[in-house]
Amino acid sequence: MTILSPLPGTFYSRPSPDEPAFKKAGDTVEIDDTIGLIEVMKTFIEVKSEVAGTFKAYVVENSSPVDPGAILAELE
Repeated sequence: MTILSPLPGTFYSRPSPDEPAFKKAGDTVEIDDTIGLIEVMKTFIEVKSEVAGTFKAYVVENSSPVDPGAILAELE
């Protein structure tokens, strides 16, 4: 299973640079869990999971540009 970017912008896997990532490999992911943020014009939008599962990995590097539909993370 994958979590896709809902819009274009810059993807962040951490709430702030000095905090750990929202999820790490092996974490449980429930529907509506926040797995990252997308910044669009200085506005941060939470990326929430639409599926439940076990977090496998982020596919996109932290602070990377993304397009709508880009795969952000994978779940098992």
